[in-house]
Amino acid sequence: MNVLVLGSGGREHALIWKIQQSPQVEEVYAIPGNGGIAGISKVANISLNNFDMIRKFIEDREIDVTIVGPEQPLVEGIVDYLESHGLQVFGPSAAGAKLEGSKVFAKNFMKRHGIPTAEYAEFSEYEHARRYLQKQQDGPIVVKADGLAAGKGSIVCANIREAESAIRVIMQDEIFGKAGHQIIIEECMSGEETSLFVVTDGKDYALLSPAQDFKRALDDDEGKNTGGMGSYAPTPVFSSELQYRAISQIVEPVLEGLKVDGIRYCGMLYVGLMLTETGPKVVEFNCRFGDPETQVVLPLLATDIMDIFHATVSGKLGEISIQLRSEYAVCVIAASGGYPDAYQKGKKINGLENLDQDVLIFHAGTERKADQIFTSGGRVLGITATANTLHGAIQKVYKNISKIHFEGIQYRQDIGSRVLKTYFS
Repeated sequence: MNVLVLGSGGREHALIWKIQQSPQVEEVYAIPGNGGIAGISKVANISLNNFDMIRKFIEDREIDVTIVGPEQPLVEGIVDYLESHGLQVFGPSAAGAKLEGSKVFAKNFMKRHGIPTAEYAEFSEYEHARRYLQKQQDGPIVVKADGLAAGKGSIVCANIREAESAIRVIMQDEIFGKAGHQIIIEECMSGEETSLFVVTDGKDYALLSPAQDFKRALDDDEGKNTGGMGSYAPTPVFSSELQYRAISQIVEPVLEGLKVDGIRYCGMLYVGLMLTETGPKVVEFNCRFGDPETQVVLPLLATDIMDIFHATVSGKLGEISIQLRSEYAVCVIAASGGYPDAYQKGKKINGLENLDQDVLIFHAGTERKADQIFTSGGRVLGITATANTLHGAIQKVYKNISKIHFEGIQYRQDIGSRVLKTYFS
């Protein structure tokens, strides 16, 4: 069979790497791909906004199933469009993707269906938001842009003064564009964060390895929010008891709520959780595989991923059993200097050929020129290592990422180290 993956990041590279392991697959295509993806599959330089050209490509190449990687085309309705032309797609409809596409929609959905999350208020006018903040007790508070902001639309503020600055730059300065025309102001939850990956066909569901990702740019969770600087899986902070509570109090009520609201949801439901003193609460929903969590979750998946995709799009997920490997995986992101602020592109990447053969290199912001790879984005590469222990995986990934060089390279030195000291010392 032929498979198409839409997207150009490390997540899509990881998906293609996993799909190619399936004996069911003949050809894998990517739109638009990146420098690393171009080395392992056929790519087409088509805009993800051009649904008509994507459909024609699918029909011309006789694609059997399309996997949608990024959130933007899902929110814009690419699944609805392709399915209306009789094509099979892994991903939710535009109605389902609103769980990620609108923080206001997601919060109101959770409130309506009794799903635990932070207390919040929503605003569409700057002055109303400012007056609300002035009535709050000083202390940590979170300000979120309503729409998509490339994973950077949430600002954790230490006090009311910082929160007032946050609403100003979001709503008046429009640092996130139209995504900030509405905002959420919510309580700042404390605890361990974890990412839960739920595959669902709208009737049944299955879980992949729970992971933790690291959003802050610098060690010790300092610096600005990013799209993610690293991840590891599985996470020991998510005990079997907490997992049971998350499933019974969050996952199953969400899926039931979608049915009650008449929303068919087929694909990946990423649930970002805060493990608070009173139990798991939802931080956010994503309507697709996470990035960079996919780069650690898929290496731990023992089941043929095409069996999962087929069962999901055909409504038969309940008929298969998903098996996970008893290992640990760690991914560290090599980013351009200055990221997540301004950064330069076009830097030659050296040393990729020197990495251990069992270490995985997932390209994100790269482009291929002849036989050489150059930087083309903020998050450039994701280096993933697996081992029988978390300590072993951490050691292996940092030993290998130190062999990679490009001008301005930066990466966190502490991915997984805190949990290693807390749970394995």
